[in-house]
Order: sequence, then C-alpha cells, then structure tokens
Amino acid sequence: MQTALSEFDQYLFAEGKFYRAYEKLGAHLAEKDGRRGVQFAVWAPNARLVSVIGDFNNWNPGARIMRANSAGVWEAFVPDIGEGAVYKYHVESRDHDYRVDKADPYGFAAEIRPQTASRVCNIENYAWHDDAWMAARANKNSLDAPISIYEVHLGSWKRVAEEGNRWLTYRELAPRLADHVRDAGFTHIEFLPIMEHPFDGSWGYQTIGYFAPTSRFGAPTDFMYLVDYLHQRGIGVILDWVPAHFPKDEAGLGYFDGSHLYEHADPRQGEHPEWNTFVFNYGRNEVQSFLISNALFWLDKYHIDGLRVDAVAAMLYLDYGRREGQWMPNRYGGRENVEAIHFLRALNEQIYAAFPDTMTIAEESTAWPQVSRPTYAGGLGFGLKWNMGWMHDMLNYMSQDPVFRNYHQNEITFSLMYAFAENFLLPFSHDEVVYGKGSMLRKMPGDNWREFANLRLLYGFMFGHPGKKLLFMGDEFGQWAEWDHDAELEWNSLKEPFHDGLKRWVHDLNMLYRGERSLYETDFNPSGFEWVDCKDSQRSIISFLRRGRDANNQLLFVCNFTPVVRQNYRIGVPCDGYWKEILNSDAALYGGSGQGNLGGLTAVPLPIHGRPFSLNMTLPPLGIVVFRPESSGAA
Repeated sequence: MQTALSEFDQYLFAEGKFYRAYEKLGAHLAEKDGRRGVQFAVWAPNARLVSVIGDFNNWNPGARIMRANSAGVWEAFVPDIGEGAVYKYHVESRDHDYRVDKADPYGFAAEIRPQTASRVCNIENYAWHDDAWMAARANKNSLDAPISIYEVHLGSWKRVAEEGNRWLTYRELAPRLADHVRDAGFTHIEFLPIMEHPFDGSWGYQTIGYFAPTSRFGAPTDFMYLVDYLHQRGIGVILDWVPAHFPKDEAGLGYFDGSHLYEHADPRQGEHPEWNTFVFNYGRNEVQSFLISNALFWLDKYHIDGLRVDAVAAMLYLDYGRREGQWMPNRYGGRENVEAIHFLRALNEQIYAAFPDTMTIAEESTAWPQVSRPTYAGGLGFGLKWNMGWMHDMLNYMSQDPVFRNYHQNEITFSLMYAFAENFLLPFSHDEVVYGKGSMLRKMPGDNWREFANLRLLYGFMFGHPGKKLLFMGDEFGQWAEWDHDAELEWNSLKEPFHDGLKRWVHDLNMLYRGERSLYETDFNPSGFEWVDCKDSQRSIISFLRRGRDANNQLLFVCNFTPVVRQNYRIGVPCDGYWKEILNSDAALYGGSGQGNLGGLTAVPLPIHGRPFSLNMTLPPLGIVVFRPESSGAA
C-alpha cells in the first residue's frame, strides 16, 4: 500500500517523537496518479474499520474505506475533492459493535458549533508580512525584555450590537485590537484558547479541535491575518493552550476508536471529576506526539510567540481536585504524575529547540519547585510561571478597609521572600473577575473615588514589583461588572472621567515600564530589588528601589495604602541630588486629588533607613509616587 507516512514516520510516532505529525496526519491536499484530491490519515489502532464520510459521498460509511498501517494509522486518498470539503471519520470498533462518527483530531478547520465536522483547509497559501517582527522577536520575548500582556477573550472584547450582537471577525478585530493595545501600551496579547470548542461557556478551555482555530470568527487564514496584523504593529501574540484535559463530546477525542485511546481507561486517572472532562494519557507515546506536535504547530504555522499552558498543577498532581478513593498513586506510591512531568519537560525542550525566540508560560498554582528552571537542572523547562501567590495576597490585602491594613502588612511583603525562586509573571486574569468574585474595581473598598484610587495604587505596585505583567481586558479602564462571555466590555464607561483616568494611568505605567530598564532587565535577579522600608505597618506605607544592571539606573517607589495624606514623610535614598517625581497616581489627570511633590525633591544628607541621604516628601492618599534621580554625587 502506498502510504503518506513513511516507515520512519511510523516509528517516530510510536516512539512519541513524531513532533511534526500535523504534516502527515489529518487532511492534506494531494495529487496521485494525475488526479487532485485529499489524503486523509487518522490514528485508530483498535478500530475494525475506519472510513471517510462527508458531503462528497453523502456521508456513506461504505463509500471510502481506509486502510491501516503498522502504526495503527488509517489512510485513504479521495480524488476530486478539495478545500472546503466537510468530513468526519466513521469508526467501527473491534469490541462491543461500537460505531461513531468523529471529527478529525488533526483537522485544520471545523464547522461552526453546534455542527462538529471538520473541513479540508489549505493553510499553506497565506502570504505573511511580519518578517521584521519575526527577525526581531527574540529580543521582544527575552526574559530581560519588558513583557506586559493584555489577556483577551475574542468573543466578548467587542461585539456588533446593531447586527444582533454578533461577534467581530478575526479581520475586523485586527485593527481595533491593535489600536487599543498600542494605545494602552501593552507589549503582547494573550488570547484565551482559540482552538475549536463546542461550548461557548467553556471560554475555549474544553477543546475539541486542537489544530483548528475556532470557526466562530472566520477561517484559519483569517486568524493568520489577525496574528500577522498584530505583529506588523509590534505586538506579540500568546495563546492559551490546554493539554490538561478535553471534553467528553461524542465527536471529540474521548473513546476515539472504541477504546480509551487518548485518555486513561481508569477514571481515577482518566477523568477530572470537578470539570467532567477526560485527562490525557501522558504515558502513551502517540499522545505525546499529538500534544507536542500541536504545540509546535501553532508556533510554526501561525507564527505564535508563546504558549501559556493552562492547569499545569492539574497535570502534575494525581490527586488534583479529587477526594480520597478518586485517584491512584504513582508507581512509587506518591501523588506526583510521573508521566506528566516527563511530558512537560519534553514539551519545553522541543519548543525551545525548534523556536528559541518564543516563550512558554506555566499557570501553576502550587509551590512545585523549579517550574521555570531548565530541564538539565531538574526543572520543568518553562520560561515563565504565573505568580498566583502574589495575586491572591494582594487582592486579599487590597480588599481590606484601610483601617485594618496595618494588620496585613505581611501580605504585601511576603512575595519578596520567594520572588526570585522562579521567573514570575504577575497576573490579574479572567479567573479573578468571574463566578461572583466581582470586577477588579468592585474588589476595592470605599466610595467611588477610593475604589479608583485603590485600583490605581494596586496597578502601580504591580508595575513596580519584580516580574512580568498581565491584565485581563476591561481591567485597564475599571469595568464595573464581572466579565460576561456573552457580552462586550463596558466601553461606554470610558466617557466617564474616572474610567478614562484609569486607562490613562495604565498607559503611563506601561510607558514607564517599557522605558526604564530597571523595571524589566533584572526582574529575576535579587540585585534588581531592594526594600527601603517595609516595616511601617502602622501607617501602611512601603518603599523600595528597583535597579537595572547598571546600579546607577534606579527608581524609588513609595506606596501609601491609606486615604490619609502624609506630610513631611522622610524616605532614605542612596545618593544626593535631585529626585524627579516621574509618576504620581494621585495626579488630577488620573482622577486623583492632586497631592504630590511639585515635580520632585532634592536629597539632603540626613541619614535614615540605613542610607546617607533622604527625601522629605508628601505622600498622596491611597497613592503611589515614583522618583528617578536626575543627578547625584557619590554616596
């Protein structure tokens, strides 16, 4: 039998090392014996029979029977069909007379839900225009580069109300998103999963078509256009990627060929009881080929700049989300998922080997060690890890009435005890503004003015704290309501001064962050951060320095977490000269009360906080001020 997969391809696939499986499996335009058509290939080793069914053969299971090779991959060439053909695989199992019609696991395009068939699609005919970005992106994605991420759910960022509240298409989104992100100053966009998914309410986290951008917003080439457009505007693109679990929809991966092919057979290993989803069998080599191929696919074919890997903790721990009796220990008797650890290390090794100018980001919510350390040193190999501990501590602290914040000072300072143990990213993500948690603005205590002042202060501290940054859409202008995936953001609120002022503040924070090397080039080195004073819990004030590789490149941050204006508050500094006040969250243009230091202060030789000089400053209420030394002498 003439086969699309060579014997070497089959060997690699069975070994779990066929890392470009998408080049052979799935549906590919081809020509055989002078006839054009489509070459189909699907892995179903336990099937008795597999056939290609579609609109081209009236969905007749007997019309195009496939043939299996030694790797359990079934293949068939169907002549005289082409791009746009709609198809599924009809699978009949060897056992129990199980028969089912499945979407293509490697399909490049899909029907729009609730339809579940795959579509033949040529993804090789898009002409990219992002050469300049691709040539320079190693510097944009570097650990010592400014990385400020705008997290977006495409279906609810903006909608067209006058046309039945429809979604914007990929091509409609491109200029609108690019303009907004550039105006707000972010460096990257992170899309919630855009891979095909049947249920809108899963936000894409229950993926059914791992190789297909969702058809909700257009064709695969339309999504390429969106990525291309963002790149041309200097904006990086990160995708949420979900290798932790998949839904039980009949057309999907579950029980694919009448056996538990992609998932474990034992529900104690193969199901997530909290999510009612299947768990990948990471110990199966062909599943590793599928998942690693999928990760590389998005970086290869869609020029994606990074993957944020969802629910890593759920992958690492066998008892994650399970009660006693609902999980099985590993072969050593422990709770760690040994196969998942091996998979994650292999995943990161292959990504950074093939695309060293991209990044991988772990959403890992526990204290698992060395998540963002190299695999050769015993780590998992991710580039960055979400700092969930910092996020929870800060939101709990900021939710306190300022009268009681002096009892919670450790929640501000604790993160610096471990800030350099990983390459951390500081996230305020979609997860924090759903399910009754309230919007970011509604988490803040006090009246309207204090809510905005608190939120400006929180964002200011975030941008001063070591680590890369992430804000979910709507956070940048203080949306009142919780995020609703079925409605667009509250854009009309930008007509109100407080919301517009917050958006301006986020822009200026991003500009400060991108313009000051001390804020990004030493994010993961203790030399880049130094407390000036973190002990004034009685007045809920903290101060710290950020430094770049050049020690003279430094900024002073002072935060007042109470609504009381502090006059004549003295802060120690390492050098004399004039310290310019370069940012003040209480400035009137942000909606503040206008308290501050008239543009800057001159240091005097009055030692305090272990430093030879000091500044006598006014601290605005619920405010943060940032100073930069404009001139100095030797300390």
